[in-house]
Formats: sequence, C-alpha cells, structure tokens
Amino acid sequence: MRGPRIAIAAGAAMFLGAKVVQASEGGEQPSLFTGDLGNVFWSLLTFAAVLVVLGKFAWKPILEGLKKRETFIRDSLTQAKKDRDESEARLKEYVEKLDSARAEATAIVEEGRRDAEVVKRRIEEDARAEATRVADRAKREIELATETAIKELYTLSATLATDVASRVLNKKLDAGEHERLIQESLQELEQLSRN
Repeated sequence: MRGPRIAIAAGAAMFLGAKVVQASEGGEQPSLFTGDLGNVFWSLLTFAAVLVVLGKFAWKPILEGLKKRETFIRDSLTQAKKDRDESEARLKEYVEKLDSARAEATAIVEEGRRDAEVVKRRIEEDARAEATRVADRAKREIELATETAIKELYTLSATLATDVASRVLNKKLDAGEHERLIQESLQELEQLSRN
C-alpha cells in the first residue's frame, strides 16, 4: 500500500523537476502548470521504467526482508511469551517444592524433638529405677549389717554376761552350759529389742 504512494510521489517530483529544468534552459520563468506533451510522455516513461526496475529488483527483496523481520519479531515475541510462561510455571513449581521441603524439614525437626523427649523420659525413668534399686540394695545391706552387728553385739554381750556371772559365782561353767546361757541371753535381748 505504501509502495504505490511512494511511486506516485516520486513520479510527480520527477515531472516537476523536468519542468523546472526545461523552463530554466529556455530562459523563461518556470511555471508548474505549463509544459509540453513530449516532456510529459518521456517523464512518465522514465517514471514507469524506474517503477518496473524498483518493483522487480528492489521492492520484492525489501518487502521480503520486512516480512521476514516481521515474522522473526512475531516468532520471537511468541517464544518469549512461551518462555515467560514456562519460567513462571517453573518458579511456581520451585516455590511449591521449597514450601514442601520447609514443611518436611519442620516435621523432621518436630519428630526429632519428640524422639529426644521420649529418650529423655526413658533415661530419666531408667535412672530413677536404677537409683531405687541402688537405694533398696543399700537398705538391705544396711539391714543385714545392722542385724549382723546386733547379733555380734548380743553374742558379745552374752559372752561378757556369762563371764561376769561365772566370776560372780566363782565357778567355771562347762561349754554346753555356757552355750545354753548365751542362747537364753540372746533370746531375751531379741525380745527386749522387739518391744
């Protein structure tokens, strides 16, 4: 559409230029509206030849180049839009994956805390149970040591009492009598300690 307009404008400019040259050669005052038919014919013929040459050799390559450029620009815009859409989709996907990874990491940390709490409770319970066992064993050992000490004390007291009694009586007891007196003394002491 632009090509024919340019061609008409170029033809009119050539026609007017030829008239100005012709008028200046004749010494006359140039006028735009005066002219002869021969110059108009040759000007139109030259204009037509220029149009044909330009149409055949210049306008087609120029139009093809412009069409190729237009196609390239349109394809580039389409590809850019497609790439942008893909990038936005990937960004959305990465954001979702990142959110999922954060949630998973939070869950793992929370699970670790729960597991640590369970292990802590188990260790505390084991420590309490062990402390109770140690305390019970210590109590039993103390009770055994106390009973042993009391028995030894009873035995020693009985021995001393029989020795004192034999001295008081000034007689010597035989071993059987001595053992019987010790046993009686022990029984009396045990009854006294229970009361």
